[in-house]
Amino acid sequence: MTAILGVLFHALGGFASGSFYLPFRNVKGWSWESAWIVGGLTSWILVPWVMGSLTVHHLVDSIMSADTATLGWTYFFGVLWGIGGLTFGLSMRYLGISLGMAVALGYCSAFGTLVPPIWAGRFHELLTTRTGQFTLAGVVVCLIGIAICGLAGFKKEKELDAEQQKATVAEFDLRRGIGVATVSGILSACFSFGLTAGHPIAVLAVQNGTDPLYQNNAIYPVLLFGGFTTNFIWCMILNTRNKTFGDYLNTSKLLKNNYLWAVLAGTTWYFQFFFYGMGDTFLGDSFRFAGWTLHMAFIITFSTLWGLFLHEWRGSSPSTLRIVYTGLSIIILSTVLIGMGSQL
Repeated sequence: MTAILGVLFHALGGFASGSFYLPFRNVKGWSWESAWIVGGLTSWILVPWVMGSLTVHHLVDSIMSADTATLGWTYFFGVLWGIGGLTFGLSMRYLGISLGMAVALGYCSAFGTLVPPIWAGRFHELLTTRTGQFTLAGVVVCLIGIAICGLAGFKKEKELDAEQQKATVAEFDLRRGIGVATVSGILSACFSFGLTAGHPIAVLAVQNGTDPLYQNNAIYPVLLFGGFTTNFIWCMILNTRNKTFGDYLNTSKLLKNNYLWAVLAGTTWYFQFFFYGMGDTFLGDSFRFAGWTLHMAFIITFSTLWGLFLHEWRGSSPSTLRIVYTGLSIIILSTVLIGMGSQL
């Protein structure tokens, strides 16, 4: 039953992450960097502290009691993850929601799931135990599903001319998009490493009376601050280069709506982490890293469904659409396998 709850919470987190970019589509008259950093300030600074304060007993004490190495590594991996998050936004800008997430999260899933047990010297458990074999099978099946979704994206790119591509994704650029999605996927996996590095903070929070269900919320203010640092520096550079600082003080009637949509996007993005932490707890310590694959799988599933709903695949052939649906079905199967492994 606990594994089922773990899968459910990861599904909620995946829905939040797969949906967060939608409010950005309603931001009008702002540069990309202005909307992105307003959303980032919400998701990486404001909401983590608010939710952390509501769910973690003695949040500040739990953080400040951690040793310097724990805080340093957690922040450092957050900085690297922040680069992944920055290019993640660019991936969807150039590839659209469905293809951008599929390519980026394919890399993210593989690195974020397999590197932690290898680093901890426990990879052999994936090969020698029944639980590990189910979990590893789920990871492999997930990557196959992601690859199939990516294949559908390449078929779409070949089937549509430049004008049709721009009609579905305004700034569609396959080469640039694949490049930034690759960087994004590899570095975004550092979020998983940051959670591992910051685990002592979660332990302190539990010792201070925090419900273990919310223990990861004690790590997020440190980890996400690293991500904010990277994005803030880059967005300020773009604001300077593009002379777009005026976006924040634009007196037009769009200003209030733009802030509202950007804040909504940032808040939605944060809740992927909130539910991820809860799902992580229910999966247990032995193969908790498998939750990363579940998280990625659900993000891809919901983002691809949004892409279909928003007609990003308009003009694609029936065979391409069948490939998309096949990839989604395989990804869903992978979540079942991982859930079974955790239950075992």
